[in-house]
Amino acid sequence: MRAGSGEDGQASVELVALLPLVALMGALLWQAIVAGQALWLSAAAARSAARAAAVGGDARAAARGALPPRLEEGLRVRTMGAGVRVAVRVPSVLTSGSLTTVESRAAFPSQAP
Repeated sequence: MRAGSGEDGQASVELVALLPLVALMGALLWQAIVAGQALWLSAAAARSAARAAAVGGDARAAARGALPPRLEEGLRVRTMGAGVRVAVRVPSVLTSGSLTTVESRAAFPSQAP
């Protein structure tokens, strides 16, 4: 122990004070990753739905098949002429709800005879 330093344990106190901030930053980063994945997968679901609609198949089933079960909740598929619009909810990292909805569009020319 150093005599008269008065700073014994200060590093520990600073670490404890910063832990909630580090945890919050980690949660925000993870939420951004989850939102990016939802956007990416909604585009894949829209392409699958558009391909299915182009050949006369079930666009909703095709979109559902392109998504993991967690993102299937609240899935909305809307067929518009030659195109399809797919909306997927972005799940929250910290709660069981969702934050927002992302939407993607895709179109393929009709292949049905």
